[in-house]
Amino acid sequence: MSEPNKTLTLTQAVSLAIGTMIGASIFSIFGLGARLAGPNLPLVFIMSGILALLVAYSYAWLGGRIVSNAGPMEFIIAAFGSNLVTGALSFLYWLTYVISIALFAKGFSGYLMPLFPGPDTPGLASMIEVGIVLLFTVLGATGSSGVGRAEFWIVAMKIGILLLFVILGIWSIRIERITPQFAGPDIGGMLDAMAIFFLSYMGFGLVTNASENLRNPGRNVPRAIYISIALVTLIYVLVSVVAVGNLPLPDLIKAEDFALAEAARPFLGDKGYLLVSWGALFSIASALNATLYGGANVAYALARDGVLPETFDRKVWFGSVEGLYITAGLGIAFALLFDLGGIAAMTSSIFIVIYLFVLAAHWRLSITYGGDRRIIAIGLVTVASVFVLLLQYQWQTSRDAFYGTGALLAASLVVEWLYFRATGRPLKTRASATA
Repeated sequence: MSEPNKTLTLTQAVSLAIGTMIGASIFSIFGLGARLAGPNLPLVFIMSGILALLVAYSYAWLGGRIVSNAGPMEFIIAAFGSNLVTGALSFLYWLTYVISIALFAKGFSGYLMPLFPGPDTPGLASMIEVGIVLLFTVLGATGSSGVGRAEFWIVAMKIGILLLFVILGIWSIRIERITPQFAGPDIGGMLDAMAIFFLSYMGFGLVTNASENLRNPGRNVPRAIYISIALVTLIYVLVSVVAVGNLPLPDLIKAEDFALAEAARPFLGDKGYLLVSWGALFSIASALNATLYGGANVAYALARDGVLPETFDRKVWFGSVEGLYITAGLGIAFALLFDLGGIAAMTSSIFIVIYLFVLAAHWRLSITYGGDRRIIAIGLVTVASVFVLLLQYQWQTSRDAFYGTGALLAASLVVEWLYFRATGRPLKTRASATA
């Protein structure tokens, strides 16, 4: 296989990460966060950002030294070898992209539906969810050039809309609405929201999934990860302060699927609502596009390494047509079968499992590649605690999501066992260490 083209710049890599992160959280599950955390939502974003940095430390350290579009799975296989568990985790990691596609599809539908006049049409939301995924599947199948350049301008537009929202709304916030509260239920809600909002930072991992195409990855992978998390955390905190500070909490909760657009009404009126709504549609669409890109890239890299079937190992658009079709089809299925909160919770659960294995891999590989074991240990304990909180939240609020998480974990083991028993394909690492 020829050396991949080093086409992505640092700015473009940061744009891909920010594009995915902002599309996931601010526009899709902001209302869910308001319901869980209330006036403590800005603190939740700060805490989630700090927690993301603990995980990002290992991604950045290893990603700058082990260059592979398989990203964190390459780290895990390098640390623990080729076995059923690492194979199952690889399959599960690809599946997180599938579930994320479902989340973006439902978020897109949630913002588009209120823009239609008249009463809701039965089945319209499902039609929108299916249609938006199929649209970007067709675009992916026909090929794409200049993904990084396009994503830069898309992200610039998204950030511009959010900054306009902040600048115009910060003058009318009511301080009592964002004053932190620390009673027992408030702390519980904050912790639940923090576990859920792990999803809002998952985009930084996309940098490692493009490392083979990134110029000077040893230097730019860590920089892109840290820059994207810092910028996104700042944006999240500012937007949440303005939204919670302007709109009464019951109204935010009522407008759960399109909460940020509703939060613009008090100071921008109907025009502000429309501006944020269209900005959200554009943002979620771009995040969906980036996630399909990432999923195809992961599918290709994992198939090349022997984890997924060889049919994925025919590269068309940083991935394969077959892999793109399967990824999109399963994303549609998840969008139709689960609600927004359940999808968010399942995605967070799976990502936390991946995070835990990456941290454990870094601990084991630190002898070879270096890294501060104190930071790794703090990350392991903290992320494990959040995982327990998330499972508890799922059990209390969405048994389907709880059982769905368990089923996905078990199914990944079964699928990999059947796959390797049927094919006998060996796992192999193709990582390249950089000085």
